[in-house]
Parts: sequence; structure tokens; C-alpha cells
Amino acid sequence: MNVFWFIPTHGDSRYLGTSEGARAASYDYFQQIAVAADTLGYEGVLLPTGRSCEDAWVVASSLIPVTKRLKFLVAIRPGIVSPGLSARMAATFDRLSNGRLLINVVTGGDAAELEGDGLFVDHDTRYEITDEFLRIWRAQLSASHTNDSIDFIGRHLTSKGGKTLYPPVQDPHPPLWFGGSSPAAHALAGEHIDTYLTWGEPPEAVAQKIADIRARAATHGREIRFGIRLHVIVRETEEEAWAAADTLISRLDDDTVARAQASFSKMDSEGQRRMAALHGGKRGNRQALEVYPNLWAGVGLVRGGAGTALVGNPQQVAARMQEYADLGIETFILSGYPHLEESYRFAELVFPLLPGRLKQRASGPLSGPFGEIVGNNYLPKAAQS
Repeated sequence: MNVFWFIPTHGDSRYLGTSEGARAASYDYFQQIAVAADTLGYEGVLLPTGRSCEDAWVVASSLIPVTKRLKFLVAIRPGIVSPGLSARMAATFDRLSNGRLLINVVTGGDAAELEGDGLFVDHDTRYEITDEFLRIWRAQLSASHTNDSIDFIGRHLTSKGGKTLYPPVQDPHPPLWFGGSSPAAHALAGEHIDTYLTWGEPPEAVAQKIADIRARAATHGREIRFGIRLHVIVRETEEEAWAAADTLISRLDDDTVARAQASFSKMDSEGQRRMAALHGGKRGNRQALEVYPNLWAGVGLVRGGAGTALVGNPQQVAARMQEYADLGIETFILSGYPHLEESYRFAELVFPLLPGRLKQRASGPLSGPFGEIVGNNYLPKAAQS
């Protein structure tokens, strides 16, 4: 199993949906988490992308010199950045980090956010653009190893004499990772992607995705690896873990949940729709939010994207991870609130139980906003005095 952690560039907190117990999204904090992940033995870190986050490329670049082995999964945004510029950025990062770059292809599911960045197309057209983008991006980086240029004429994108003079360390290019649940997304993954990422749905739903994408990849003579994006709440006992899950959402009120869900409902992301369907926008009790043994949908009440967490004692969390691994999942991208402390807790409690893992690897503040942005759009409520 490969285990990644997460750099919370959209904010961090002990309680979701509020600034109480929250931390500023500062460079010092990002660096602390990156160094912890590097020294604890995590394979890499994911940096989120979007208007609710600090820029992933700038943050990841700043963390290269303070880490030694850590890989960085950083997003490219087809339709927002040109494929030629994106290829040169990737090559430079890969060279400066000595081959520690992984590429997260993010087509985007929030039309309002995309329009704010200047992209005014529908869902399926975004995937057409992404397909052409990746054809140019892959060809240009592949050609960089022989100092060649490429030409491409598509419906949406064109490149004439596209060239990257400094090739990446990884040949032909840094690996492409991607997540998406629509038919258009699965088709794209089958043709272009090296590792497909799913959000943390119950195993049966994940197995269906894996089977479909494997079949699509086979039609192109390709094989794909698989990963999963989950939060984790692990404690020494099951009772403590579920108490921590309850505490995480204990400061939420119905109005905050409703505003977040209203924001998510405007998105045209199939993956976001599937996440919302797991909890139905209702806080409820443990039984209502536990959608599969030790799989809890409470995070998705106010957080976009990955909305489920593995909750339990170390043995239970390791067992659920093994259940996903048996389906074909090789990489687990995890996170927990707060991210610094939880990176240590997971490494200390669960790493020793995972197959093929070493137990451990020895080895300017901002004024706000404080806490994670609610619904990708709203500042969290200030603490009550």
C-alpha cells in the first residue's frame, strides 16, 4: 500500500464549519505538515486546487527544499491554463524536485468557479477540452526528451511547434492521476490516465468503477492503477474514534449545512452528487451517517469533494483499507482534522498494521480567514464570545 497525506491549503480546524479551534492557512503550517509527512514515511501529499485554496503549484514548489523523499500530487487545469505552459511548469518542477512530481488532472465540477476563471462550457465539453489538452501535454513532454516539437489541431485547442526545451526527469512525463465519476470521465481515464482516483464510496460502488475503467483502458491496450481519497479518524479504541467523529461536526448548525449543500447542488460534478447522496444533507446520528462499516459520511456535510472518513480503532481502519486494496486500490490519499496531529496519529497507530510498510521512517502568519472555507464559497462563522 502507498499512503499519501494532504496539505490543507484551504484551511484546517478541529471543528468543521466554524473558526473555533481553527488555524490560519500559513506557509509555516504547510511546511510543518509536509516535513511531518516526509519524515513519518508517507509516500506523498495531495495539494487541493480551486478558488478556496492557496495556489497548489506555488505552495508545492516552496516545499521542495524542506522535504527529501516526499512526492507532490499537483493539479493541472485544462481550459484554464494552456497545455504548453502547463508542460513547461511540470518539467521545471520535476527537474527541481528530482522527479518527485505527480500530476492531478482536474477538469472541474463547479461551473460558477470555472466561469470566474474564464471557462464558459458545459460538462461534456470540458472533457473534450481535457482530452485535447492531454494529447498536447503528453506529446510535448515526450518530445522534450529528443528536443523535438509537436503540432496539434483540435476542435478546441491547437499547438503549432509546441516545444519544451528542458525535459522532465521522469520519462516520458510525470504520471497522470485523475478522478471523475461520469461516463465522459471514465472514457478519458481509460485512454490517458496512469492512476484513477475515486472518492471514498462503499466498496461495492468502488468495485463497479474499477471494473468499468479497467474495461475502457483495455480497449486502448492499457492498464491503469487505482487510488482512493479518504479522511481518517483513528483512535486507540472504537469508542474514542466515534466520539472524535461526533466532535468534529459538533459545532455545525442546520443553516451552515444547508448553505454548503445548496452550493454543492449547483455543481455539475457526478462525483459530488454521489458524495451528497451518501448523507442526504442531514447530520443525524452515527447510524445515519455510517454508510458502510467504519465508513462515515459526516465530513461531506460541509466539505466539497472527498466527504467520507474511515472511523475506528487501528485494526478496523487497517481492515477497511485492506478491503479496498483487495479490489485493486494501491494508493490511499488520507487526511484528518487537524492535519498535523492526525498525520502523526495515523502513522503511529496504523502504519505498523499495513502490509509491506515500515513502522516509521526516522528521519508569516496570515490574518485570516481561519478555518476551512464552507461550501467552497463561504467564510466560516467566527467563534462566539
